[in-house]
Amino acid sequence: MTVQVPTVDVARIRADFPILGRTVRDGKPLVYLDSGATSQRPTQVLDAERAFLTTCNAAVHRGAHELSEEATDAYEGARAVIADFVGADADELVFTKNATESLNLVAYAFADARFPRRVGPGDEIVVTELEHHANLVPWQELARRTGATLRWYGVTDDGRIDPDSLELTDRVKVVAFTHQSNVTGAVAPVEELVRRAQSVGAVVVLDACQSVPHMGVDFHALGVDFAAFSGHKMFGPSGVGVLYGRRELLADVPPFITGGSMIETVTMEASTFAPPPQRFEAGSPMSSQAVGLGAAVRYLQQIGMDAVAAHEHELTAAALAELAGIDGVRIVGPTAAEQRGGAVSFVVDGIHAHDLGQILDDEGVEIRVGHHCAWPLHRRFGIAATARASFAVYNTLDEVAALGAAIRRAQDFFGAR
Repeated sequence: MTVQVPTVDVARIRADFPILGRTVRDGKPLVYLDSGATSQRPTQVLDAERAFLTTCNAAVHRGAHELSEEATDAYEGARAVIADFVGADADELVFTKNATESLNLVAYAFADARFPRRVGPGDEIVVTELEHHANLVPWQELARRTGATLRWYGVTDDGRIDPDSLELTDRVKVVAFTHQSNVTGAVAPVEELVRRAQSVGAVVVLDACQSVPHMGVDFHALGVDFAAFSGHKMFGPSGVGVLYGRRELLADVPPFITGGSMIETVTMEASTFAPPPQRFEAGSPMSSQAVGLGAAVRYLQQIGMDAVAAHEHELTAAALAELAGIDGVRIVGPTAAEQRGGAVSFVVDGIHAHDLGQILDDEGVEIRVGHHCAWPLHRRFGIAATARASFAVYNTLDEVAALGAAIRRAQDFFGAR
């Protein structure tokens, strides 16, 4: 039986994002192709945060007054909505300030003697060459602090994780990898990597920043132990991220930051700590931002993640075809849309990525240039920097064509074709 995926009314969606109607660079229409770095916010998210701040702004989980009760209900309601969206239970979701903090929280735990899964000399931590620095540097630091050894899966020539490049042994205690690369767009073989990690008893940590906004994700079904993602990449506010932790494992994790709100009892000699997720939310939380993220999730649910994924797949396929049709352009990553997400990185012969970015900006086309916080991956390909277009559900096929036209203008400007 064929399942009909709803089509996306892009015009209606774009109307929800006020910033997309502005002009840049002497009146040129804005072509925003940098959602992999940060997405734009719909009015529904802006309104939800504003409504919280103007009607029930108060300290959550504190106070006996009505505003505090309403604020707490809104904050915890957002947690429940987000948990349902990613296939988790509400008590398995911790609010952090971003995915980087979420991943550091997990890595920090593995160096704590109170954590039953603590790593030490002789143990191994496994990552991949695809990783964003946020899912690499914390594990490097963990290895340095504990005497463990850092190892990694290599990548194929088209920028996908190569599961056969590394054999896991029972010395491996952690396997951390990205669900979807922010450079090559490659989607990880999660089932295979989880199976291999579980066969040696390793904990699995997933960087889901580039997957949760763009495809249906179910952490329980994936079988990962921890996962991290950020609000600002999925139409939500900045300053709020999420850590998912499998309940049984999260219960054993010691606190990362201590202080108010995360305690159970306090005496002058010692303290005991609240259960998760409160244990990891010390101090006053990012309450309005969490409410805004809940609104962003509701917005995505209203569109439908199957529809989001189908539309972005169409954009990605069009971009790959557009770039393939330009002499001197090389795509970094899989060239088949079926193997990747909507982060499309490329190089243009004879033009440095930063110079290309300036010319495209002059044309109103906003992309990312540089190493995208993935320096080792760029070294793997012998490239100092790449240009990256990354798509969201509000982008159009006309904008893909505008990208191609701007690249051709850059080639003409630099005499590169």
